[in-house]
Amino acid sequence: DSEIDELEGPTVHYKPEAIETLCQLTKFNKRELQLMYRGFKQECPSGMVKEETFKIIYSQFFPRGADASQYAHFVFNTFDQDHTGAITFTDFVIGLSVLSRGSLQEKLRWTFNLYDINGDGYITKDELARIVKAVYDLMGKAVEPMVEENTTR
Repeated sequence: DSEIDELEGPTVHYKPEAIETLCQLTKFNKRELQLMYRGFKQECPSGMVKEETFKIIYSQFFPRGADASQYAHFVFNTFDQDHTGAITFTDFVIGLSVLSRGSLQEKLRWTFNLYDINGDGYITKDELARIVKAVYDLMGKAVEPMVEENTTR
């Protein structure tokens, strides 16, 4: 994974919150957090992941030929709550907790934040179009949009 090492640049190590604090901030137990941390540190030894590295890791979950970079960008920005340009383990498990075990309201809020690209509290037609295009790109060549770009509704 020298490609990932090159992208991370100089090593700055991040120390996550105490595990007890993470248990309070998330819906994961101590053992689950320990297992996730082990995997996170294996992929991201510095304890944080920058956007370009996140895109490489994220794209591995989609078919060959799919372009996950734009959607990964939106997901990265939603996980990076403090807008530092890096996702810490704390950022990661808080987001994962919402997505996997959050209430419907929490999941809707997370998804709204994903779609509200500029963070102004509104989802514009342009933001929605950018998300939809990113989702089609995720699916690769297997799926083509059924609606022409210039179609009005």
